[in-house]
Amino acid sequence: MNKEDLIEKWLDHNLNPEEQKAFEALDDYKDLIQMSQSLEGFKAPSFDSSIAYDTIKNQLNVKQKTNTPWLKPLLRIAAILLIGFSIYYYTNNLDTKIQTIASQQIAIDLPDASTVNLNAASVLAFNKNKWSDNRVVSLQGEAYFKVAKGSKFDVETADGIVSVLGTQFNVKQRDNYFEVTCFEGSVAVNYNGNTTKLKPGQKFAYIDGKLIVNEKENKLQPSWMHNESTFTSRPLKFVINELERQYNITVDASSVDNKQLFSGSFAHKDLDLALKSITLPLGLTYIKTNTTIILKGE
Repeated sequence: MNKEDLIEKWLDHNLNPEEQKAFEALDDYKDLIQMSQSLEGFKAPSFDSSIAYDTIKNQLNVKQKTNTPWLKPLLRIAAILLIGFSIYYYTNNLDTKIQTIASQQIAIDLPDASTVNLNAASVLAFNKNKWSDNRVVSLQGEAYFKVAKGSKFDVETADGIVSVLGTQFNVKQRDNYFEVTCFEGSVAVNYNGNTTKLKPGQKFAYIDGKLIVNEKENKLQPSWMHNESTFTSRPLKFVINELERQYNITVDASSVDNKQLFSGSFAHKDLDLALKSITLPLGLTYIKTNTTIILKGE
């Protein structure tokens, strides 16, 4: 492997043991390490190091054919730039991302002592290095937040932004389903350019393109944190989707009306009990196969 390829793989932290030995044997090894250590505090605008390296490498190949005497200094300059851009990218631009799979829940501590409980099949992302200046998380799925008092705290979703100062609330953002419930403090929900303020026990829900108003929440925490999913007049398709997430199963509801409304709950630890909790109130039956639950109307 030539010098340029070794340097590029080193910048990407992708050297195998044999390549690491070859890299350490380079004439410029000590210079590169020294420059890397001295550039720990270096910051630069967002930059694509692979594109820059390809451009510089092409130039180096041309220079090498003409035996240019200043090839080595130029290589050192290229290494300085690439190291700087690489350090900036890895230490400042990368977000911390936490993702749950079906039937999994995770508790997360944020840098300011705020906490997040992430429900099944959800994704949470935030930037630790920028947290003191900008308390922002992005969410896909469902999460319960307990926010430490301080500067504004934003939860960004594909459907809207939830802003608070210090409070406890739940955000659920799935396909055609956006719901925010305030449990403590106050919450501002920005949806389609309009802001709605919630107080404890109040809920904002936009489901299948319709705004659901005047819903109340009497619980102190969302029921899913206690291994139970609860619904009030929700289309059956959303209940089935949640059942699939909590049990990592597939449900075939093609023969039933998945728009009919369901009010009730199902447990997360007993599939048969969960299925009965959903089907009996709606007059449905079900068949269990190896890979699929088939719902049937009576």
